[in-house]
Amino acid sequence: MSETKDIESLLPHRKPFLFVDEIISCDKDGSVSEHTFTEDEFFFKGHFPEYPVVPGVILIETMAQAGGAALSYQKTFAEGSLFFLGTVDKVKFRHQVRPNDKVRMEVTNLRVSPKMIKQSGKAYVGDELAAEATWMCLVG
Repeated sequence: MSETKDIESLLPHRKPFLFVDEIISCDKDGSVSEHTFTEDEFFFKGHFPEYPVVPGVILIETMAQAGGAALSYQKTFAEGSLFFLGTVDKVKFRHQVRPNDKVRMEVTNLRVSPKMIKQSGKAYVGDELAAEATWMCLVG
């Protein structure tokens, strides 16, 4: 069951830099979202052509987009608010994400205020933990 697949109404990001396909569930504590990295993603041409892997920074961006989209869906902030990544901490990459992998982002809201969001997240491919991080975004 899906909360929404209308992610473009929730985030200012657009292809090729939109990394959330749908929000599965969300509440004040956090969210679960998904994105499938297709073989046509722009970065696979250079990272790496013979063995394509999703760059770690893209996985962090994917988790942050998922967290922001869920907060927008819940109307936590004024419509049209932008979220600017301010810090990223406690990053660990544990499993490669390859073309056509569906990634599930589980995001926890650690602190949400009118000007700042602090979240932590884990990205999974199936049951395999691929990445985890904590980040802070400024709301503008």
